[in-house]
Amino acid sequence: MLYMIIEHFRDGDPLPVYRRFRDRGRLAPDGLAYVSSWVTLDHRHCYQVMECEDRALLEAWIAQWSDLAEFEVVPVLTSAQTVAELTPRL
Repeated sequence: MLYMIIEHFRDGDPLPVYRRFRDRGRLAPDGLAYVSSWVTLDHRHCYQVMECEDRALLEAWIAQWSDLAEFEVVPVLTSAQTVAELTPRL
């Protein structure tokens, strides 16, 4: 399952997040895979795609960062998966 994670850095400050990442890494449990990420031009938000089969892994990862950011989690499909799901109904 793919998840779009929208991180809102506390007080709009990305520095604590990037310091922890520099010092401790992504802190992702085994079975949770980082796919890609994008940061807004003002550095206040990060859009990150993560992949795992067990949502509990994602929640464990979020717990490692929740003191520095607020998280929105949106399960998503790739465009190819969406086409495959919708084609029979077209």
